[in-house]
This record gives sequence, C-alpha cells and structure tokens, in this order.
Amino acid sequence: MNEFLDGKVCIVAGGGGDLGRATAAELAANGATVIITDLGTSLEGDGAAEEPAATAAEEIEADGGEAMAHFGDITSLEYTETLIEDTLSEYGRIDGAINYAGILRDSYLTNMTDHEWDTVVHVHLRGHFSLLRNLARHWRNRDEETEGGLSSERSFVSVTSPSALGNVGQANYGAAKAGILGLTRTAAQELATSNVRVNALLPIAYTRMTEDLLEDESKSPEKIAPVVAALMSNDATGITGRTIRAVGDSVSVLSEPEIERTAINETGWTADRLTSAFRDELGLGGDSR
Repeated sequence: MNEFLDGKVCIVAGGGGDLGRATAAELAANGATVIITDLGTSLEGDGAAEEPAATAAEEIEADGGEAMAHFGDITSLEYTETLIEDTLSEYGRIDGAINYAGILRDSYLTNMTDHEWDTVVHVHLRGHFSLLRNLARHWRNRDEETEGGLSSERSFVSVTSPSALGNVGQANYGAAKAGILGLTRTAAQELATSNVRVNALLPIAYTRMTEDLLEDESKSPEKIAPVVAALMSNDATGITGRTIRAVGDSVSVLSEPEIERTAINETGWTADRLTSAFRDELGLGGDSR
C-alpha cells in the first residue's frame, strides 16, 4: 500500500467486473478510498445482483484498503444522486470517478432490433451522462462554496472502445462509445473553470466482453488499472479532454478529429465539380482510405 492517492475518494462504476475490479484494487492500493457500484447484470444486461460489488469491496478491505459497495442502476439520475449523497455522507468528499458499466447486444445492422439499439445506447451513453452530470453539479457547487476553490483538480474518466472507430456487428455499441467521446470533450471544456478534468480511456484487455475476440490473456485488466490511477492523481493536473489508449504495456494518446484537407471554389460548387474535388483535391475514393 502506497500513498500516491492518499486521501482521495473515488467512485468506480461497473466496479464488480474485470476492468472495474482491477481498477478499484489499484486505486485502493495507491491509498484511495473506493466506492464500488455495480448492478451485477449479465453481459447482455439481464438480471441484477449485489454480490459483484460486495465481493470487490471485501477483497480490497482484506488487502488492507478501504472500500464501500453500492448497488444501483448507473443510468438513473436518481440513483447517481443517491450514490453521491451516500459517498459524501460517509467520506465527506469525492475526488474522481470512472464508469466501466456496460453491456453488449451484438447484431448486424440489418438485423438489429430497436430494443437492442436502445438498451446498449442507454446503458453506455445515458450511464455516463447520469453519473457525470450529477458529479459535475456537485463539484461545481463545491468549487463555488469553498474559499479558494477545490483543494485539487477532480477527475472523471469515461470509458470508450476501439468499436467507436467502427466494428462489424456493433452499430449500437460503437455509436454509444463514439458518443461518449463527444460527451468527454464537451464536458472537459465546460468543467475546466470548475477545476475538473475529463478524459476518455480506451482500454483493450482480456475480459468477459472480449474473450471471444482476444486470445492473448496477457492483456490483462491489471495492465489498464495504473493508467486510471495516474489520471486520478494530482500529477495529472492540466490533462483534460484527451483520449488515452491502454493495452498491455502500451499507453498511447489518440489524435483528436481535425481537418485533413480543404478544397475551395471561389465561384461556388456544383455537384459534378465536387465529385472531382473529392478525388483530386480531398483524396477521397479509390484507394485513399
């Protein structure tokens, strides 16, 4: 046990699962108090159980750390408000949060039902909004109420996926994870004046979500967890609005969307002229991708 995050209180949503459990343990090992919330559903989002969160908290306490289990639906604004209130009642502060909570309902676009779409988008995107909005309100109010502002920057880490860049059979999941990137960048801009930084984690690890895709079990969740601990620390001051990719022993910063090429026609565009510009001036079509 070290003191890198000593005194900090961090929420780990989806903390009963592979990545969440490893992250909660890493935060606690670095001195943070961890609140683990998990609805305990199946990979498809069915059922509910308090055991995953409770077990993760018990493991941390058995190792000498401090943790509290919490049970509820992260997509509910009422629940996340209760989660925040209970955390404040018990520990008096919240310094950071990360949201791993998510499900999969894969299907080809042509076969996907509205329920498969709505359920996945709701859990991932609404879940991030629900937790981040209520935390943002708390942090903004605490910043305004505290003389001199918050004692240190607070940190929210959202969780995206390589599927945000496109993946066959995951239109719902990819859209939700891409939406999380937009939410992250917007929140980073809005909350900068409240001493809050918001970053996105793009993890690649062997978990129950990826066991059918990844054969390399060395890409463990434990390899991802230190990245989150670093982002929660005071040493990450000023790092915000960025997307961090973590896989195995590799950590990367992803580029943000930017203009690659621009074509200008001072007399205005016609459809046939644009098709030529797409190829010749903007590099689209053919083998340009």
